[in-house]
Amino acid sequence: METTSRAAAQADSAGAGRKVDGYLLAAFPWYGLDEAFTGPRWLMQVGAAADGTVEHGGTGHGEEPTIRVETPRESERFAVVVTVAGRPVRRSADGTGVLDATSVSTAAWLAGSGLLAHTWPSQMDRALRQDWLDQQTMLAWELADDLGGEAWSELLLPVDGEPTPFRYRESEYGWVLAGSADEGSDGVHIGAYGRGMSAYGLGFGVVKDLAAYDG
Repeated sequence: METTSRAAAQADSAGAGRKVDGYLLAAFPWYGLDEAFTGPRWLMQVGAAADGTVEHGGTGHGEEPTIRVETPRESERFAVVVTVAGRPVRRSADGTGVLDATSVSTAAWLAGSGLLAHTWPSQMDRALRQDWLDQQTMLAWELADDLGGEAWSELLLPVDGEPTPFRYRESEYGWVLAGSADEGSDGVHIGAYGRGMSAYGLGFGVVKDLAAYDG
């Protein structure tokens, strides 16, 4: 499935070295908030395997988050949608190992760690932040590996107009959710995280034009 007019987007970004270039290399559709969201849109970064194959990336909505101490978390309003390519268990690019299959847990982990990357308890000394981040990252991994646990609840949200079940949790830093889009054998997984915007009213859809995010 084409996610945008690639020729037009490549022409617009030629020589500019913009983030959109990595997104154009993906062999799967990108997801973002649907047309009901009318605020600013922006790109995060793509994640790629050792052979350069794009595996995942995020599309941002609202105000770009910051970890500056002088910016109160309570004033930030954003939602990031993470798209993860469905991949089976497979050999690594160099043939020396095996790469795990992706799943809803993968999307939950990427969303949870993404939220942490934009969170900094303002009362915490800078020197202690790495220890805090390591602890919270491990917790996010454990939670993502237990989507049936009590920390998660179920939330039905539209994906391309179809009600779709997601696993959802809240924390003092924001919210995280994860589910799968019906993309046939692609098995695209969707994660999302945000703060200041309620997850309950969100809807997701395939990004038809990446130029809307590459302003």
